Amino acid sequence: FGQTGDPKRVGRTITIDMDDGFHYSPANLTVKRGETIRIVARNKGKLLHEIVIGTPMELKEHADLMKKFPTMEHEAAYMAHVPPGKTEVIVWQFTKAGNFKFACLVAGHSEAGMVGDIVVN
Repeated sequence: FGQTGDPKRVGRTITIDMDDGFHYSPANLTVKRGETIRIVARNKGKLLHEIVIGTPMELKEHADLMKKFPTMEHEAAYMAHVPPGKTEVIVWQFTKAGNFKFACLVAGHSEAGMVGDIVVN
């Protein structure tokens, strides 16, 4: 659905706030196919949160793996782990049109509603 974006080619920056009410704001994004965006993930809560971008199936598989191995550490260009009160950045180029998701895959967070939608036209 995409690839690591070139920071020199960012078309726009979108700040997504996360909180301990298990919400993203905004929770819906519209992106043009081929567009490179900078997502500034800002954790306004007291708990660790994250943003992981992917298809619904990929996010479900990743969430299931996190349940089995909750202390598993991992890094990828399409995710950001954000400690309380901190900010992290994802630069991503959306190369395919379609409907995608972003979610917090910390155990229980996406189930509590910490999920967002990305429409790529």
